[in-house]
Amino acid sequence: MPKLRVHNYAVSLDGFAAGPDQGPDTPLGVGGERLHDWVFRTRYGREMIGEPGGDPGPDNDFLAAGDVNIGATIMGRNMFGPVRGEWPDHSWTGWWGDNPPYHHDTFVMTHHPRPALPMKGGTTFHFVSGTPEQVLAQAFEAARGQDVRLGGGASTVRAFLAAGLIDDLHMTIVPTLLGTGERLFDNLGTLPSYRVSDMLATAAVTHVWLTKVS
Repeated sequence: MPKLRVHNYAVSLDGFAAGPDQGPDTPLGVGGERLHDWVFRTRYGREMIGEPGGDPGPDNDFLAAGDVNIGATIMGRNMFGPVRGEWPDHSWTGWWGDNPPYHHDTFVMTHHPRPALPMKGGTTFHFVSGTPEQVLAQAFEAARGQDVRLGGGASTVRAFLAAGLIDDLHMTIVPTLLGTGERLFDNLGTLPSYRVSDMLATAAVTHVWLTKVS
């Protein structure tokens, strides 16, 4: 059966998945870019930005695994960009330039409709409303038997966790303190439907896997 997966979801030591005051110059909020420093030390991360080098070790392998057998992606409006409320126009097309890294149907959850946005490289952004269950059903259909990846941000991941829809969640605990921002696990209780299935510490981060209990 296809799964809904979260991969390489970076969280600070004090539990924040993004810093405050997201904007065009601070896509991850103030200080939030520190959560992804480890990504660009890996070979796969360097390849993503078209640069040579990088470490081929375990962090690299776990980063690359997040793209294996993924046929569609879901993300929240905040992950797509800093625009809030009604779209003033359709000029904002995401943080990733003309050729986003998804290369498949990508569903942006929003209360404000907008026409589908096809991009170079096979990515098409679909702006959808509805419950997590409804959006996931659309994504599974688009994925055609492959898994679906849930990208973020934190409020979107929380909504899918609360609904028990995530099958596997891989996060990286980054040894930095943000002090404020948006927490991943706020108001989720003890998450009895999930268990910590594995952990591994590297020099850069601690990898933690949560798995839904059957």
